[in-house]
Amino acid sequence: MSFLRTIARWLLGVGLVFAGVGHLTFARDSFVAQVPHWLPLPTDFVVLASGVVEIALGLSLILLARYRVWIGWIVAAFFVAVFPGNIAQFVSGTDAFGLDTDLARGIRLLFQPVLVIWALWSTGAWKAWRDHRRRA
Repeated sequence: MSFLRTIARWLLGVGLVFAGVGHLTFARDSFVAQVPHWLPLPTDFVVLASGVVEIALGLSLILLARYRVWIGWIVAAFFVAVFPGNIAQFVSGTDAFGLDTDLARGIRLLFQPVLVIWALWSTGAWKAWRDHRRRA
């Protein structure tokens, strides 16, 4: 199980680094389209900052195994924090990343909790929390 979790953690890390690089380069326009209009920050700042955060989180998942439980909680919180952008994309009907139908955007909404679970499971954060509760 440990090997499988490690592979899952690395895959999530690589995915985050890839997405982060996309924020800064080739997919920037698609990420700009997802920033909710009600957010009181400059859109370009949000896209660039979230890209840098994704790269940092991805590298942390890969390189800082010693802190993987804490990183797992932080990555899960990040996925929760960006969820309003996905909701805004669904509500406004914004086309980005090939999500050009309500069905496609709705399916994406369903995938966000999977990312949260993936972060918690692959880092052992969920298991550490359960173990802590049992001891308490």
